[in-house]
Amino acid sequence: MPSLSGHRFFLAVGSKANVGGAAPAPVVAAAFRPALAPVGVLLAVLGYVPGTCGAIFCAQLMQLVAP
Repeated sequence: MPSLSGHRFFLAVGSKANVGGAAPAPVVAAAFRPALAPVGVLLAVLGYVPGTCGAIFCAQLMQLVAP
């Protein structure tokens, strides 16, 4: 049976990055293995990109329907 530790790592770090922001994601990544802390930073920062694009898109939609 394949190991799920890699999937747990991305799930834990991604979840913490979405909820807590970029600061706690490297801490959770380092809990799995200290060498993975930079990966936690990368996942957290890359998580901001779709959120920012989505927010800009929503703002433009709201401007279209505003009276």
